[in-house]
Amino acid sequence: MKKIYTRAILITTSAVMLSCTLFGTGARANGAIVSDILPAGGAALVLEDGITLDEIYVEPVQEEVLPDINDLTGGATATPTLFSPDTVVIDGEDEGNADTEVAEPLDMLSLSVGAEQVISDTEELEERLDAAAEATSAVSLASQAAIEIKMAEEQALEEQLARDPENFANLVIAQVNDYVNVRAVPDLEGEIVGKLYDDSVGTFLEETDGWYKISSGSTTGYVKAEYCVTGEDAIELAKKVGTRLAYVDTTTLNVRKEPSIDAKILTQVPYDDDLVVLEEMGDWVKVTTNEGDGYVSSEFVKLHTEFVKAESKAEEEARLKKEAEERKKAQEAARKAQQKRNRTAAGGSSKTVTTPVTVAGSGLGAQVANYGCQFVGNPYVYGGSSLTNGTDCSGFVMSVYAHFGVGLPHSSRADRGVGYAVEGGIANARPGDIICYSGHVAIYIGNGQIVHASTSKTGIIVSSAGYKNILAVRRIF
Repeated sequence: MKKIYTRAILITTSAVMLSCTLFGTGARANGAIVSDILPAGGAALVLEDGITLDEIYVEPVQEEVLPDINDLTGGATATPTLFSPDTVVIDGEDEGNADTEVAEPLDMLSLSVGAEQVISDTEELEERLDAAAEATSAVSLASQAAIEIKMAEEQALEEQLARDPENFANLVIAQVNDYVNVRAVPDLEGEIVGKLYDDSVGTFLEETDGWYKISSGSTTGYVKAEYCVTGEDAIELAKKVGTRLAYVDTTTLNVRKEPSIDAKILTQVPYDDDLVVLEEMGDWVKVTTNEGDGYVSSEFVKLHTEFVKAESKAEEEARLKKEAEERKKAQEAARKAQQKRNRTAAGGSSKTVTTPVTVAGSGLGAQVANYGCQFVGNPYVYGGSSLTNGTDCSGFVMSVYAHFGVGLPHSSRADRGVGYAVEGGIANARPGDIICYSGHVAIYIGNGQIVHASTSKTGIIVSSAGYKNILAVRRIF
């Protein structure tokens, strides 16, 4: 009798498909040993790992893997047949070979299953599922907690922005008579790297043993906490020491009497100028001008708060050197201009001008102030620079100083950076100093007064220096 060699695909209860070759004991199905596989008529199949058989799918052996099936069966052909666990059928005829047998019904096979292993695997699977469920629950709770924390942080941030939209609480503001030193390390013996002047600000970085580490301008270092305020105290103080400005971001900005495009124009302000903000109203911003309070469209201005920042040691040295050079240059220019005027006067072509206001002193600053006063009563013309036919405020200052050989910009905002700052502001001002306001500029003549091209209604006049908030006092000579 010949043994029937064939290949079978075993479909298991666990939906795993195993492939094996039936040709004797010790055959393997996808690596699992199939024990005691005998010729049909008494074979017992035992699959390791507790896998039970539901169906057996029989197919011919491929020639490249096993011997030709016809050689093994004496000419019988094996046709793949899908059947129930009751029977196994191999179709084909012997063609004269009486030794070939057809497989008997499947009930002649004894299928032994590792039931205990199945139970053990099921319990382990249930334990793993329970552990996975617990882990999933823990992750879900953690995710919910993270969401709640994030929502709380966002709400706190919204409340903070509503109360402190510009983050003034993060500022460090000096409150001293003059300045507080900025040191490289939090120690009184530490190297001085800069100065934080009274009412000037820095950004808070950290606190160490009674010292604040700050960043201000180009300076980073430590200041004594007792000389500064920060946190909640800084919020209100910042509004007082800082200047809220509207930077003009259009060629010519109309300032209107009311917050409406149909309102009358109060005055016009050139590009690159600044206006002090009185109130922010969404689409409109209330500002102060030389002609009075008015309104500008928020579309054409950039709002910002200006603070005085720390000055590094290197910056202070460079500033003092530059100021000395510029002062010497301005004095030399003024001397040459005076010589030219003297030569003109000697030729008899000069004209005597009656000055309505006489400025005391003989220095160059006093000369500048006296010269500017000669043009009181002449007209104001927006964008002009003629001392006789019409000029605006910065054109007036520019043209007066040009008479002394000094070139200045035609911009009130730019005038805040010319010459050098007068410490103590208006209290220490001298005749000839440039007084800078929001969108305006004038020349100080002493005794708390200024000469300036005021408005189109008043022209060039003399008035009180304190008629509006002063942003800076600059000295040329």
